[in-house]
Amino acid sequence: MSREIVAGVDGSPESLAAADWAAREALHRDLPLRLAHAWRWEPIDLPLVQDRASQERAADAVLREAEATIGRRHPKLTLSAEVLTDTPVAALLGTEERAEMLVIGSRGHGAVAGFLLGSYGQQIIAGATRPVVAVRSRDGDPAEPPTGHVLVGQLGSPEDSAAALGFAFATAAARGAAVRAVRAWSLPALYAYSPASMRLADEAGGLVPYEEKALREALAPWRERYPDVSVTEHVELGSAGQVLLSASGAAQLLVVGRRAKRGAVGPRIGSVAHAALHLAPCPVAVVPQG
Repeated sequence: MSREIVAGVDGSPESLAAADWAAREALHRDLPLRLAHAWRWEPIDLPLVQDRASQERAADAVLREAEATIGRRHPKLTLSAEVLTDTPVAALLGTEERAEMLVIGSRGHGAVAGFLLGSYGQQIIAGATRPVVAVRSRDGDPAEPPTGHVLVGQLGSPEDSAAALGFAFATAAARGAAVRAVRAWSLPALYAYSPASMRLADEAGGLVPYEEKALREALAPWRERYPDVSVTEHVELGSAGQVLLSASGAAQLLVVGRRAKRGAVGPRIGSVAHAALHLAPCPVAVVPQG
């Protein structure tokens, strides 16, 4: 089945920024873009609430306006648009069968104002089986810098981070950009090391060389697959979220992995992805692992 990029639009500036980012990415990857607007009739007996036909026309108008704007900006793009009659979360997740990635707008900047990532974004990210890119539009700034590297966090074993690394390298190759791979480590982890891992660290010459070796090994298959992509390796003591955020200023995209978690109030996306989504100055791709 042929792939496409799917962008959710809802009439907000953030969703239009997301659609514009998705259009550029579709051109980079030579893929079609589908704009999706979720709408479901839910009658409510309140004053000023429009009837079903009026709401349906309004939903179609939101979609057509976004389609016209993106079409004007990117005339070479293969573009389609569709109103999906479902809730926003179910509608976008329902497109995954043929989606290369989902792209959504992200509101707010900070832990409080941006908590819901545009109401449904966190649920979409937590439930998706495909990469989800969150794009924020701030004060008319472009959704991404015109130059810069693709920044990716490498955590755990090569298998743990394979999906995020693969997405980062594929994106960089499509854009003609470099990859900067970051591995963070922290001293408290020493207490969790097994005798075998401590022996490997000693053989590597210490903990820093051990972490550098782990990063090289994780990157090796992707360097081989994408030999034209320039790679910078960075190992730093600190929490993964803090280290990635400190390195994200010059990035055109930050890529993080996500392992599905469920908390008392529903699906969770993990602390590293959460920090990146709320505080990174660039678009953030959250890639499900395994």
